[in-house]
Amino acid sequence: MDHPNLKVAIDGGLAIFTLNDPARLNAASQDMTHALTAAFNQIASGELAVRAVVLTGEGRAFCSGANLSPGGSLTSADGPVDVGDTLRDVYNPLINAMRDLPFPIVAAVNGPAVGIGCAFALLADIIVAAESAYFQLSFNRIGLIPDGGSTYLLPRLIGKARAMEMALLGERIPARLALAWGLINRCVADGELASTAVSLARQLAAGPSSLKLIRRTMWASLDADWSQQLEAEIEGQREAGFSHDFEEGVAAFRQKRAPVFRGS
Repeated sequence: MDHPNLKVAIDGGLAIFTLNDPARLNAASQDMTHALTAAFNQIASGELAVRAVVLTGEGRAFCSGANLSPGGSLTSADGPVDVGDTLRDVYNPLINAMRDLPFPIVAAVNGPAVGIGCAFALLADIIVAAESAYFQLSFNRIGLIPDGGSTYLLPRLIGKARAMEMALLGERIPARLALAWGLINRCVADGELASTAVSLARQLAAGPSSLKLIRRTMWASLDADWSQQLEAEIEGQREAGFSHDFEEGVAAFRQKRAPVFRGS
């Protein structure tokens, strides 16, 4: 199911999605975005039988943002483009597909993650960045506002002051600083990025079915009050408690062995 601008590799319970337009630093064109949305939807529907995803970029960039070249996702030779429509029809379906995916996502940020590319990275559950990578909301340089869920996620991840700094100044946030801010999970040497991200994703892919419930419940917490979140925990725990993997986990604990989960 490879697309010209998206590589898809399936290995057991793991999918590796690689944005593949290195000449444009993996700028998110409409075609690339639609292809990535379709790939995530295939996982959600069960068409692709995987239990974890690695998202990364080909070459020296993760994703340099929306494609601003003539005829790209935000421009037209025929005149002005309604960027709001483009966001609603092209990018937000991908943002929602990532947000609602039943399985964990690991972002392997191999270089610049800029604009909506930064949002793609932030939507992952585990974000691993190479030391040479950086994060940047450069919308102020082209007269737009941060999108892709950035204005929702950033204040919750790093607080209002730092979110405002990223959005208003548009400065680069090196991977080491991003780690110190709590924006990402790990910063590793460039040569260790792929192996680290894949190792984490394989660990997640071999985990119990409750991982998808953890992901769902954690995302719900961003909008829930205390009582709502306690109810969400009850519902999630009820579902997990009837799973085969819970039964297996308890049996393995009692038998002093490693559990073998099957994701159900």
